[in-house]
Amino acid sequence: MMGASTRKGEEIAEKSRKIIKKLIRDKIEGLSPEESAIIERIVHSTADPEYADITKMSQDFISSTIDALCGLKDILVDVEMVKVGISYNGEVKCYINHPSVIRMAKDKNMTRAAAAMEYAASKGFSGVVVVGNAPTALLKLIKLAKAGMDVKSIIGVPVGFVGAAESKKLLTKTDIPYLITSGPKGGTPVAVAATNALINLAKKRGGII
Repeated sequence: MMGASTRKGEEIAEKSRKIIKKLIRDKIEGLSPEESAIIERIVHSTADPEYADITKMSQDFISSTIDALCGLKDILVDVEMVKVGISYNGEVKCYINHPSVIRMAKDKNMTRAAAAMEYAASKGFSGVVVVGNAPTALLKLIKLAKAGMDVKSIIGVPVGFVGAAESKKLLTKTDIPYLITSGPKGGTPVAVAATNALINLAKKRGGII
């Protein structure tokens, strides 16, 4: 119920769901129920129906991500804001404030978000990656995945006018299962909404207690 946990919350969520379905009915026609559920959650979290047009998923994205979540694989995120919004029984990891990451960013003259991805790879990360804010994190992640980092799928929705659209376009040219939002739009609410929608789909499959 889009995050609702009380009866009143469920009533509001159901009303919102009906409004959203009416607004984006034509846009999601032909999509699978799972794809529609993810997009509905994003539109609900942003109050922006345009996300039904710009949210794109690779053919293998949902199955790959749900398999990983059912196996309680780790989730790696780019910033703390994304981490606190995710409701998951597995581990949600964010290294952007780790002392080693701060030091690495200074030594290598890179952003902390990119350094955090490199640090995660050095620690043997395996799982789903969620990038909601930092294009540099997504660009670094693509390189690391090509070099062997065990990335099951990427929710790549960094926001901004410098590098965001380009990093997402580059992701679509890889073999990594992905969800993106085309262009400069994205951010924490989109990243969290998509991740929690997928966690709910995994719960429906019975893979997460």
